[in-house]
Amino acid sequence: MKIDDIYKLSIERGIDADPRGRERVGKLLERRREKFGKFVEHEQEESDKESLKNPYSDTRVLYVADDREIKKALVGIDIDAAEILLAKELGDIDLVISHHPSGRASQDMHEVMEMQADILYSYGVPINIAESFTRERSSEVSRMWNPRNNWRAVDAARLLGVNFMCMHTVADNQVAKFLREKLEAESPERVEDLMKFLRTIEEYKKAAEMGMGPKIFSGRPENRCGTIYVGMTGGTEPAPKLYEKIAQAGIGTIVDMHLAEESKKEAEAANMNIIVTGHMSSDSLGMNLILDDFEKQGVEIVPCSGLIRVSRNATQML
Repeated sequence: MKIDDIYKLSIERGIDADPRGRERVGKLLERRREKFGKFVEHEQEESDKESLKNPYSDTRVLYVADDREIKKALVGIDIDAAEILLAKELGDIDLVISHHPSGRASQDMHEVMEMQADILYSYGVPINIAESFTRERSSEVSRMWNPRNNWRAVDAARLLGVNFMCMHTVADNQVAKFLREKLEAESPERVEDLMKFLRTIEEYKKAAEMGMGPKIFSGRPENRCGTIYVGMTGGTEPAPKLYEKIAQAGIGTIVDMHLAEESKKEAEAANMNIIVTGHMSSDSLGMNLILDDFEKQGVEIVPCSGLIRVSRNATQML
């Protein structure tokens, strides 16, 4: 596989697992292309043209030093200059892959958040409310990321001649789909049953041994779950005020990889059970489901920087 093969495969896997469905993703890209056609010259020059064919602004090839066959990839949840230097020091790394975005992928990460409105709508939140709160939160995230030094790792890759890319929402879509399908099949009645199920997933089991496994942030083990809302994707977590609307839609339990304190208080006030599965472990699960495809194509995966590598290829072949 070459870098572009890896990039395109990650996007396809992201679309396959997208909670909006392939048709709605296609319509999104059509709208972007129509909007681009109406831009004046400087707007077209400044826009990220890759977004006209890739629906995920936080998944990008960030730097290509040598477009060679990729035999070994260094993969981490967070990649900064230190990991780029590590790849150079190891000597035989063909590509560095980060889960969390860098460079332009960080600057534009807020753009993927529009999918949250569709996810919330699928759980019963009125679309006008979901869109309004999501736009407000997206604007907040854009302002938050704008002043950060988002190009540091990309600059390091350029100076050291290291191939570099990131895969964010494409991987988050994987973990969201995986957990939704598993929970629908398992149908845990109570919170303790839900926690027991999560401990059967290898990434969460390993994370628990490291002291960062799934936790009950609100509610009791004996509480009934009711309808379970699985977050996990859409750039970052929803606006805090949306949790009241989620509860009003009939959701009894939230399962997400992380939850800010203000969001926790809002969900708690709405009397919902809150299960936080863990950030590194959930990101690892989403990444692993795509990395397995790369591994099948002969790419050796070298985990670093928080990635809990679990390969399902052996079990799939049994």
